[in-house]
Amino acid sequence: MSEIRWIESGTEQSAPWHSENGTPAPRRVVIADDRTRADTAYRLASEGTALLWRGDFHNARQLLRAMGRRTDRADTRRTGRTHRPSGAPDEAVPAEAFHSYRRDRERRARILGMLLMRLEDDHTLALGRAPDVQEACAQAYGPAERPRVVSLRELLGVIGARQWRIRGVDVPALGARVHAHYGVFSPVRGEYVDLVAEAPLPDPAAGGRPRTAFEIGTGTGVLAAVLARRGIERIVATDISARAVDCARENARRLELADRIDIRHTDLFPPGRAGLVVCNPPWLPARPASSLDQGVYDPEGRMLHGFLAGLAGHLEPGGEGWLVLSDLAERLGLRTRAQLLAAFGAAGLAVAARLDIRPRHGRATDPGDPLHTARAAEVTSLWRLTVR
Repeated sequence: MSEIRWIESGTEQSAPWHSENGTPAPRRVVIADDRTRADTAYRLASEGTALLWRGDFHNARQLLRAMGRRTDRADTRRTGRTHRPSGAPDEAVPAEAFHSYRRDRERRARILGMLLMRLEDDHTLALGRAPDVQEACAQAYGPAERPRVVSLRELLGVIGARQWRIRGVDVPALGARVHAHYGVFSPVRGEYVDLVAEAPLPDPAAGGRPRTAFEIGTGTGVLAAVLARRGIERIVATDISARAVDCARENARRLELADRIDIRHTDLFPPGRAGLVVCNPPWLPARPASSLDQGVYDPEGRMLHGFLAGLAGHLEPGGEGWLVLSDLAERLGLRTRAQLLAAFGAAGLAVAARLDIRPRHGRATDPGDPLHTARAAEVTSLWRLTVR
């Protein structure tokens, strides 16, 4: 960890700085409390000065909301657009609108990330009306060892993730709930799960179903669990994220499938071949801004192209690779259908069939969503790929 420094009561103080998305430690830090006005806080944060909070916790949340409103108004004045609740509108060229939306969100995150909280060496907050955040912080950050300073915005995400982890997400295809850890993408969109639950299984050995399947980028392990429930004897699921590996193992145990799902901490493929290889990569070829964004954004399509390039070498004769992918990137002008098909061909793959499903999530029907036009037309597909 790097350190931040500030002056308090005439004395220089310091503490380790922690940021899950890799934001550098702020160079200038001042003390803020219940007397700090929202206009002052917004101005300082916009200029790159962080505010270490020493007042009431609930007042800090109110201040953060007020800073958010000022950021939104400033975006409207700067761009001349009428602000929508979620960001920039998408009436213009889709790719241009997407990048504009991302810039606005990054600027907003940067400003709101300047309101800071000091966690004590036992993951507590020494503030008035502060919630108990010890368990949430332990799950996100690991065992408490020493004080650390984090942004309030990140801390609220940690608290929210703890609640999601407790409640879980209902997965009808499993008849059970799946629980996501902090930093692991939750299966709140069920379309891709339904595709994997309903697609006809390949029959490489004329035995009715493949005996072994690989799942690449397992996340919570939900797709590996679906494959196990469909009768596949052995599933090897991989993920590059240690958090995802822990999360998937916990879900496999909870679902009583740990004896059939082998979860490994590795990038892309495990050794060997399988009759079915499934991958649901991040759908948008863009840079993630946080660990959670890695479930949505795939820089330059690294995971997509890595999966396609290695698939033929990991399929048993007669086996299939299932690529689950939204066409949102195509509708936003970030990738074309021709480029995707060309990538299949370059990897020596052929399309045996394709299953499509329309989105059911609320953003697809929300005209206030910044990317509404593209989301409303979005289609998620399961591409059944074979070796040519």
